[in-house]
Amino acid sequence: MRQHVNPLSKNFHEIERIPSLIEMFGDPKLNLHLDIGCASGEFLFDLALDNTNWNYLGIEIREKLVKTAKFKVQQREIKNLYFAFGNANNILNDVQSKFIIKNLKSISFNFPDPWFKKRHYKRRVIQPEFINLLSNSLQKGSLIFIKTDVKDLFDYMDYTISSNLSFKKIDKKDFNSSESFNPNRFQTNREKYVIVNELDIFEMIYMKI
Repeated sequence: MRQHVNPLSKNFHEIERIPSLIEMFGDPKLNLHLDIGCASGEFLFDLALDNTNWNYLGIEIREKLVKTAKFKVQQREIKNLYFAFGNANNILNDVQSKFIIKNLKSISFNFPDPWFKKRHYKRRVIQPEFINLLSNSLQKGSLIFIKTDVKDLFDYMDYTISSNLSFKKIDKKDFNSSESFNPNRFQTNREKYVIVNELDIFEMIYMKI
């Protein structure tokens, strides 16, 4: 499986139709969490099975991983989990998909591709334009979770989100997980690898104000 995919490739300009909430989930009225760059979705499977009071949507840019995840959802008959293929920026900017952001309660970016070279920064998933989109569409009180083992990427994401006055940082010790189911209860495959190798993890929570 190719690890690095250029999100700006013209291959992602055409967007697959995202079904309505009624089509995606057994109960469309449940709180909705979005995980961008969900890979094979094991993190979301853990969340969805542990907390059936929320709906979970994963967006992944590697189509093969999405197909495998969708097949597993069907096999297990999980009603609160759905996966979509494509560039998250393109999907969420599409007029037909705006309903996703408007219904979100929380969104996570777990260990996104760092794109180390400066000329490739524009390929990073968190961009000022994307954060502006979220600030204009997310409900007040919605949360953004970021997590990475790359300090430079963390600083970049933190600066980009903090520069938007619609978001404020939430101290982890002050975070009320009873009001919003905490996606940090489970670890992604990358996080498990980072912990085993005793690497640093940088994370932050932001709230739409």
